[in-house]
Amino acid sequence: MYDMASRTERLEARIDPDSAERIRYASALEHMSLSGFVVAAAAEKAERVIAEHAYTLVPSDYFDRLLEILDQPSEPMPELGAAVDRERKQPRFRRA
Repeated sequence: MYDMASRTERLEARIDPDSAERIRYASALEHMSLSGFVVAAAAEKAERVIAEHAYTLVPSDYFDRLLEILDQPSEPMPELGAAVDRERKQPRFRRA
């Protein structure tokens, strides 16, 4: 599963004896080395955490309502139009 040649980092952890025994037992059940099991479990957890932070899950009815609202024509905003006109006449920022 993991390429031994690319393993250059080392991590260490201190854990309680009961957790260590459970991890050893689980690694044996999976026919994996202790190190391989721990690395695989940590990598799997890392992917889950990253995915949870990368995506926002909402109920389908909420998403459908959001799309419905976004598809509606927008209402004019005179203040925004005036701000655009002012910026065009006297830009505060210039492109380099």
